[in-house]
Amino acid sequence: MSENLLVVVNASAGTAHQKGVDAAMAVMRVAAEQNGNSVELAATHSLAHLDETLEKLNGRRLVLMGGDGSIHAAVQCLHHKGQLWNSGPIGLIPLGTGNDLAGSLGIPIDAAQSARTVMTGQGRTMELFVTDDGHIAVNAVHVGIGASAAARGASAKKKLGKFKLGKLGYPMGAIAAGFSESGWRLAVKVDGQLIHDDSTPVLMAAMGLGGTVGGGARLVPDANPHDGRVDVVVWESVGVVARMAYALGMKSGNHASRKDVRTGSGQSVEIQAANNDTFMASNDGELRGPFNYRRWTIECDAWQVIVPASQA
Repeated sequence: MSENLLVVVNASAGTAHQKGVDAAMAVMRVAAEQNGNSVELAATHSLAHLDETLEKLNGRRLVLMGGDGSIHAAVQCLHHKGQLWNSGPIGLIPLGTGNDLAGSLGIPIDAAQSARTVMTGQGRTMELFVTDDGHIAVNAVHVGIGASAAARGASAKKKLGKFKLGKLGYPMGAIAAGFSESGWRLAVKVDGQLIHDDSTPVLMAAMGLGGTVGGGARLVPDANPHDGRVDVVVWESVGVVARMAYALGMKSGNHASRKDVRTGSGQSVEIQAANNDTFMASNDGELRGPFNYRRWTIECDAWQVIVPASQA
């Protein structure tokens, strides 16, 4: 690959990932210079700054440094502009805590190795999950305890990160939320077919393009970001013991085979809260809401990512 590169990193990460940034940039600069190409590093300070930076892409290969949240933000900007597909295959340097999307795609977590993938890999088309008002998800959406866990997990992740245990943030957030939440009365439909009605509460409805969240928790174990479908898991149990077993089972994905779990797969998902109740939704960790009704649909071949040649 011989294109000029625009490398974007979230400046708010500060020095936390500087070692990884330096290692990746060294690899890309050497490879680009050998082909007479340039590499520009842009550190963005806000969503507005990110939007301005992406306006200056000008045909260069885009490389995103960061976790799923950083990828989500850039893809959202490009999708809103109608420039996502035309931006070409996007390189990913996973520098976040979870890096779930990169893991699903077989992209190395090591910064230098992922930079080599950017320079030598191949483009692969990707699905996108889109709401009726244009908000996207590149990996997963959680409703109910999933959104509560995301909020609590973000706090736990920040504290645990000081001890290099940030990946425990989501499971610990899920367990904490599981003990305190009483459930949501939600009707869940997949391709118009009801898989759970609102007569009994649920603790979670999760939709996945990628199979993991929170750094490896297999929330939607059968998800595949290339099969043209979104996989759905609805957790019906509200018992304390069952909640703990479910949360612990996410590491292996065994929770999806439980009798108190309903699953589905399709191209659209609708969630309606009973009466005037509301719910929050976590799109790749970005909390949105409250909503009484929300609908998501799959956009196939919506964007492209550079993956190792063995994964293409």
